[in-house]
Amino acid sequence: MIIDSIYPTVATDDFARRFSQRGGNLMWLLGAGASAAAGIPTAGDMIWEFKQQLYVSQRRVSPKQVADLANPAVRRELQTFIDGIGSLPVPGSPDEYAALFESVYPSEADRRTYIASKISGAKPSYGHVALATLMKGARCRLVWTTNFDPLVADGCAKVYGGTGQLTTVAIETGSLGRDAIDEGRWPVEVKIHGDFRSRRLKNTGDELREQDAKLRALLIDTCSRWGLVAAGYSGRDESVMDTLEAALERDGCFPAGLFWLHRGEDLPLPRVQRLLGAAARKEIDGGLVPIENFDETLRDLMRLVPDLDTTVLDEIASERRVWSPAPRPTGNRGYPVVRLNALEVTGAPTVCRRAVCDAGGVAEVKSAIEASGLSVIGTRSKAGVLAFGADADVKAVLSAYEIVSFDLHPIEARRLRYDSHERGLLREALTRALTREHRMTATRRRSADLLAPASIDDEKWAPLRKLIGSLGGTVPKQAELRWQEGLGIRLDWADERLWLLLEPRTVFEGLTESNRAAATDFARKRTVRRYNPALNALLEFWSTLFASPQRDLPALGVSAGVDAVFRLGDVTAFSGRARP
Repeated sequence: MIIDSIYPTVATDDFARRFSQRGGNLMWLLGAGASAAAGIPTAGDMIWEFKQQLYVSQRRVSPKQVADLANPAVRRELQTFIDGIGSLPVPGSPDEYAALFESVYPSEADRRTYIASKISGAKPSYGHVALATLMKGARCRLVWTTNFDPLVADGCAKVYGGTGQLTTVAIETGSLGRDAIDEGRWPVEVKIHGDFRSRRLKNTGDELREQDAKLRALLIDTCSRWGLVAAGYSGRDESVMDTLEAALERDGCFPAGLFWLHRGEDLPLPRVQRLLGAAARKEIDGGLVPIENFDETLRDLMRLVPDLDTTVLDEIASERRVWSPAPRPTGNRGYPVVRLNALEVTGAPTVCRRAVCDAGGVAEVKSAIEASGLSVIGTRSKAGVLAFGADADVKAVLSAYEIVSFDLHPIEARRLRYDSHERGLLREALTRALTREHRMTATRRRSADLLAPASIDDEKWAPLRKLIGSLGGTVPKQAELRWQEGLGIRLDWADERLWLLLEPRTVFEGLTESNRAAATDFARKRTVRRYNPALNALLEFWSTLFASPQRDLPALGVSAGVDAVFRLGDVTAFSGRARP
């Protein structure tokens, strides 16, 4: 039987119950993810900005060419350029952020200015105020943070009515931290990498490896007295991880547990996995805690912690406006309405097949499905192999692996709110259902699936041809590069519902790195004059074609096993003036 992880996983509600009993014995380690809700970019956001700045400055091009950092095509262009430099870490490396930051801004003063600009005007989020509320209620005494921002202090200012109660320790004042902790002058915040006002901001590769010795020793000592909750922290800093590993070598470390809060379906960095695995082998309570975000997690904790003065927190929460969905326009009502490129998924699978076996990761499962030639859709998650298809076919795909359990797996709505394995499985299944129903081809992409007519001469596509003219051909001066009118689709979650997002676009066949620029230019010229009326007509065509409010769209058409069956609404989403 496969061991999905070498460390335990703790459900969010389980963690909340444990915290309610031992919060005062747990210290916190905050990373950039804890400040994301306050509008401060995460390390991942800044990594792409660094790449963009290197590209623009070294290629001497207009920033407008790579302005949209959320665009997959822009990211590919930037990463290709970065790869060509040859001296920078590969994407996802623990030292990628530090190396890029140092490459873009070699001067310490420039790095300090950059950080100050990013945190300027940021206000504490619900999570920061909740943490300060826990501090005031003696449920949180000590916070370590790799962040430069003042959000913890600002949260305390709101709750305490000033910052005098909080002791903030930065790089230059490491000895102050030990005195405050030894004397119990709570609460205490320790900035491991320096305050943003500090002269010595530690965020280059060499600096991170030369972590202040006093703070390192203090962190090790406190890990022998308290448990630890890591939130919004990826574990990419070698110095911090070295310190936590050193603390773990001591007997009796993390007496109240070690909990690592983690967003998304991707596994934590290898060093985090090793740390949690080593803690589990020492029988230290805790593990990886999957969460939605920092604010929502603190909200869950606050519900179960008794006897807290939440006056300020309640005021903050009441200021957070909750907007109702825009009412559907009727008659000749004239308020502004913006049509959105989304169809509601009114029906979707609630279960899939689960096989617990010794198959490896997602790539291995996909390869096994492709090699079998069977009509199976599947992926690999911590729970096992999740799949749609006839039972005999699923078992045949996994015949090379020892299946120890074969049952049903619920697809819960909470796991569709983010880019989970379940949502990815539904996207692949819905793509299969649409291409099967409408005689289209599909190309899988990480961010979206690209759909195009299987035959542009099919009379089915006459209305589309009437709207835009030719539906396909060869890119001029690029004989090997063919194009078709198509669209990108992906699933997203909004307003507590699942939506199919439609993006009319040009789909290419024969795309290579050498002709990518020509393809981008060709696609831009085809669509640059598609103003609102043309885009509205295109969206009307695709949404009408795909709508199936009263008709099932099966992905596979199997009867023995578990099929993925969908229904799509017949009205696209829209926005209008809503009331708070």
